Amino acid sequence: MIAADVLERVLAGAVSTGGDFAEIYAEDKRSTSAGLDDGRVEQVSSGRDRGAGIRVVAGETTGFAYTSDLSEPGLAAAASAAAAAASRGGGGVRTVPLSASAPHRPNVIEQDPDSVAKAAKVELLERMNDAARSFGPEIVQVSAGYGDSWKKVLVANTDGVLADDEVVRTLLRISAVADGDSGMQTGYQSMGHTVGFEIFDTVDVEELAREAARQAITKLRARPAPSGAMPVVIKHGTGGVLFHEACGHGLEADHIQKGASVYAGKVGQRVASPLVTLVDDGTMPGEWGTLGIDDEGHITQRNVLIEDGILTDYMWDYLRARKDGRPQSGNGRRQSYQYLPMVRMTNTFVLDGPDDPDDIIASTPAGVYVAKLGGGSVNTASGDFVFGMTEAYLIENGEITEPLRDGNLIGNGPKVLADIDMLGNDFAMGSPGTCGKDGQGVPVGDGQPTLRVKSLTVGGTA
Repeated sequence: MIAADVLERVLAGAVSTGGDFAEIYAEDKRSTSAGLDDGRVEQVSSGRDRGAGIRVVAGETTGFAYTSDLSEPGLAAAASAAAAAASRGGGGVRTVPLSASAPHRPNVIEQDPDSVAKAAKVELLERMNDAARSFGPEIVQVSAGYGDSWKKVLVANTDGVLADDEVVRTLLRISAVADGDSGMQTGYQSMGHTVGFEIFDTVDVEELAREAARQAITKLRARPAPSGAMPVVIKHGTGGVLFHEACGHGLEADHIQKGASVYAGKVGQRVASPLVTLVDDGTMPGEWGTLGIDDEGHITQRNVLIEDGILTDYMWDYLRARKDGRPQSGNGRRQSYQYLPMVRMTNTFVLDGPDDPDDIIASTPAGVYVAKLGGGSVNTASGDFVFGMTEAYLIENGEITEPLRDGNLIGNGPKVLADIDMLGNDFAMGSPGTCGKDGQGVPVGDGQPTLRVKSLTVGGTA
């Protein structure tokens, strides 16, 4: 993408006025998307974007500039702008020798989606539309979308790092609307992996569509969700987003250093049930948040954050790790070359526990079973959160019974972690997600086995 000697000269120029550290992040990305709504293909589009972001750090000050011009003069101009923003003076000449690291490729791509005709991608949407509509006459509207992307990144910095990565992502989503006596209800399913078009050799797209239709039709006969504190059982896979929001963000080192996290200063202390081991792992083959390197050129890794209920570590990027004298953890991420990196999760999940998921249901006399969680938000300073339930059922006498209308789960992250009293042995990753933080969105994965929280507030209307 950019020759090594050019990178060396640009980096040397970036720190020539006294900067402590300089970094070049270059990116070349192409993408394709298609959308179908109400039985018609609404759009098929392709795009490409390339550019570089240059960061210069001088003491506690960071300067940043980006450009779509990857020529040496274009890069030098951006480096000069970033250095001017960060410089504290000092001058001098600094040589920047770069040493290329061995490629780290956790994902194996068998069929580049870019080599597949757009008609084949549209056909996936048409098959899903037909499958959802044929599930039942109640289905009155179907919306489906397809997306794929290829991204090559290159990272070089004045610590001598020179690393690159290629990431391919493939995504499919479907929404089905059912109409009945109780009004309209929606079901939603999605599938996304860091693999190529070969994913559709193993994924049954019709079944994905039928599942969305089933959700929508089931909710037509739903009763209002109860209100108040009660046991809540969360199905495997769907509840990983709760851990992402309720404790994952609070374990990011920028929140820790600002004192804006309920988990600050608690390494070595019990913060969860002894059943809980929480991991962030950017190396999981095929998962949505998987990368060969993070967006600062550091090889991704498996980080155990909570082990048997004890807080063991936080997630780190370059600046936060440098400030505390800690090694990076592969969690420096950015939305694109137009943004600075920050501490972000990759794939965050809870490991298997000892319990059979059927026993978890059977040992719950009354409560709520959440089959699918929706979006949520958390206050990292207090740990308080709210999540939507997009598919949920009553538990009565140890059995899953009537479906419930959409409601909320309201609670506090540390308390929920402590109140997990049963944890299944049926671990599964959930749907692909986009994590938003400080105006940036990045792809993330999450997952967990079936679990029970002995008391959690349900915000229903009953």
